[in-house]
Amino acid sequence: MVINHKRTERLYQEEGLALRRKRRRKGAAGARITLPVPQRVNERWSMDFVTDSIVTGRRFRALTIVDDFSRECPNIEVDTSLGGRRVVGTLEKLAEIRGLPEVITIDNGPEFAGKALDEWAYRRGVKLNFIRPGKPIENAYAESFNGRFRDECLNTNWFLSLKHAREIIEDWRRDYNEVRPHSSLKGITPQEYAETAVGF
Repeated sequence: MVINHKRTERLYQEEGLALRRKRRRKGAAGARITLPVPQRVNERWSMDFVTDSIVTGRRFRALTIVDDFSRECPNIEVDTSLGGRRVVGTLEKLAEIRGLPEVITIDNGPEFAGKALDEWAYRRGVKLNFIRPGKPIENAYAESFNGRFRDECLNTNWFLSLKHAREIIEDWRRDYNEVRPHSSLKGITPQEYAETAVGF
């Protein structure tokens, strides 16, 4: 005999009965590792990937790099394929322009965990700080930047081609670094904050 659940609940209530509520088990809380706040430019960078597509449906990826101290974005590399060697090439170009960081915070993606970046970091004396799997909050600077990048650039533009996407993204990056004041940087731009910082 099938009984409507509402009737069952009414009868339970009239009889003063109660169903045992299932309680969600809480997982064991691990010790949170808080990274020290960087004190100067090029002390620590964060890197991550963002994916989008052009109007034809062809996907592309953007490698975003953020200086954790100044919140400045030194580069956004855009292409249909960005492997470990391409990441190394991008970092080498940045080394010529502004030097390299002491530490780079990254996730465990194949482009970052592969041999190419590992060898490069060893040769250049750069420490790779891998976040724990499934813990994007440990790469908070990159995640925050990527959220803003997606909301303000990727979601508000139609990209007609890869070249068009690169141009729009580069314009947005320059505006982000050089024009827009940031509340977290006392109301000045990342570029101004980097220039006024001691030791830059």
